[in-house]
Amino acid sequence: MPHFRCRAMTPAQVQALSTPLVDALAELMNSPRAHFTIEHIPATFFVDGQVSPAYPFVEVLYFDRGQEVQNDIAKRVTQLVRDAMAKPEQDVAVIFTTLTPSDYYDNGAHYG
Repeated sequence: MPHFRCRAMTPAQVQALSTPLVDALAELMNSPRAHFTIEHIPATFFVDGQVSPAYPFVEVLYFDRGQEVQNDIAKRVTQLVRDAMAKPEQDVAVIFTTLTPSDYYDNGAHYG
């Protein structure tokens, strides 16, 4: 925990993102490197019955750390995705899902 799910990026781009993402966020999120999960999710997007390109978006599943930290995470993730794609003006969506510690289990035990 935290979990990052990346769509509309290539596996190589997500792989390139994985180290700088953890470097940039481990301290901010007060989470050890080993607790981060970074996932590439293949996806096909459609508009009006046609396959359509999409801009990348990153889902962040995490325990709430307050709005200020969330804003900082979104800014850093956006810049890191742009860097990984070598596209400085790339649109990037970052979507947060806040998990409740008592609903999150690891090896049969919850965090709360």
